[in-house]
Amino acid sequence: MSTIVVFGGTGYAGSAITHEALSRGHQVVAVARDTSKLDAADGLTLAQGDAFDADFVAEVTKGADVVVVALHAVQSDGSELKDRFQHFVDAAAAAGARLGIVGGAGSLLVADGGPALYDTPEFPDAFKGEAKSHGLVLEALRASDTDVDWFYVSPAAAFGSFNPGERLGTYRTSDDLLLTDAEGNSEVSGADFAIAFVDEIETPAHHQARFAVAY
Repeated sequence: MSTIVVFGGTGYAGSAITHEALSRGHQVVAVARDTSKLDAADGLTLAQGDAFDADFVAEVTKGADVVVVALHAVQSDGSELKDRFQHFVDAAAAAGARLGIVGGAGSLLVADGGPALYDTPEFPDAFKGEAKSHGLVLEALRASDTDVDWFYVSPAAAFGSFNPGERLGTYRTSDDLLLTDAEGNSEVSGADFAIAFVDEIETPAHHQARFAVAY
């Protein structure tokens, strides 16, 4: 079993990944500014601290097999993940760990050749900042010369606590294309997104690459 450090362990995606990994017998270190939202569980360690503190990140990831970053791209104080991301890469490199990123759907292409979802007229202006900032994290990873074995997972367009859905135990994947169902909806529950994420941890299939998950 793996030791998995989850930054954003109390968030929507991070908590779902934490619970899924624990259910499969992995050891999980859930990291958050306030860990009181998480109940004690076998295999779970709580680590309270600032994910943007490089020294804290380096310390808490020692001995990790996988480092998971499940954080908002734009923080409440306006700081952006893209500007503070390198220390996660450095920490994963120091630990010899894989790096898994919970990304956004906005940078997915709606058709071969584009455009990206966030460049379509229907995409809400209120979410463009977060979506484009997440996309810049992916661009930086693709442009880097790191040896870290990273993977970046984009969820469906209608993914989040506003649309939790149910655990169905099924999902589809693509590379850079937005997945939709027969009615044109792009959805996946938090539980099924977590299944796909932990499946990638257990059976690596995407190396220094992005993949998308939806029904």
